[in-house]
Amino acid sequence: MRIAIFHDYFGAIGGGEKLVLMLAERLKADIISTDLDKESISKMGFDPSNMISLGTTFKTPPLKQMHASLLFANCDFSNDYDFFIFSGNWAHFAARKHQPNLYYCHTPTRAFYDLYDAFLQRQSALTRFPFMLWVGSHKRASEHYLPHICSIVTNSENTRQRIRKYFGREAEVIYPPADTSMFRCREYGDFWLSVNRLYPEKRLEMQIEAFRKMPEEKLIIVGGYSKGDHAERYARSIIRDLPRNVTLAGEFPQSELLDLYSRCKGLICTALDEDFGMTPIEAMASGKPVVAVNEGGFRETVVDGQTGVLVDSDVPGIIAGIRYVSGKPDTYRDACIARASMFDITLFEQKLRQVINNGS
Repeated sequence: MRIAIFHDYFGAIGGGEKLVLMLAERLKADIISTDLDKESISKMGFDPSNMISLGTTFKTPPLKQMHASLLFANCDFSNDYDFFIFSGNWAHFAARKHQPNLYYCHTPTRAFYDLYDAFLQRQSALTRFPFMLWVGSHKRASEHYLPHICSIVTNSENTRQRIRKYFGREAEVIYPPADTSMFRCREYGDFWLSVNRLYPEKRLEMQIEAFRKMPEEKLIIVGGYSKGDHAERYARSIIRDLPRNVTLAGEFPQSELLDLYSRCKGLICTALDEDFGMTPIEAMASGKPVVAVNEGGFRETVVDGQTGVLVDSDVPGIIAGIRYVSGKPDTYRDACIARASMFDITLFEQKLRQVINNGS
């Protein structure tokens, strides 16, 4: 069976991009996307030769999102493949022409739904009305293509509830995977790790302020952002005033990221109502405990008190969690590795193939 996976962009590489790359590798599928940054893809240890570019989008939001949607809506690969998978916020605009299909929905577009008020508050006096106008029009366009989606698979119970609420559709939960065979535990070093795109929703400012108040601890933040997206102003703001014990390392090749996982003391996660979150699985596969805010998908991955701790979503909560785990990070090792094995990529592949075979 010839399979194509449509995904929004491949600029900054995050959990959604990793999932698509691993899935394409397992299914021998081609990837159809925009803004292909092949250097970043190669750094993550994947071969970009099976990727098809629809072109480069405009860099200024919301023109970027509108342009990507238009590229997907206008493309036609219907005669080239037997089955289609959509991933991201805009790729499903291709659903009308590409069937049978399934939508691996990471989340209903958060700026349109559950985080609309938060996004609106970030707007200046000049951008507030254009933002409202964009959401009103683009949300309707997005929902226009939903009836052309044959089935929906999602990444967590948390996101399934959002899909039911905002789309009025049911979704099957298949947790995102990690190739657990790649991860190792070498030591419990002198630094904590944070792995995420530099987006406002990740609330990195809470991590930075917590470590500012813990000069005895160290934090390395790994991740980047795409120039011109909604995160650029936020990323530049957090870079300006970093304490000496916090390092913003940018994007790393996969081999170096695996090394950091193997040597860190643990992982810290502060994303706002995270859809699922793959980084806790990667950390636990490395035998490392996770300190995560008690919200969203983290509740479905981190077992409080066994593979780390779930904390209040504020600076005092983060500090308390870090200090609690720092004294005995190695005691979580076995439980972390066992927990991560429940999310191994082989299980993910088996479950998704069943959905594809049932829908083809």
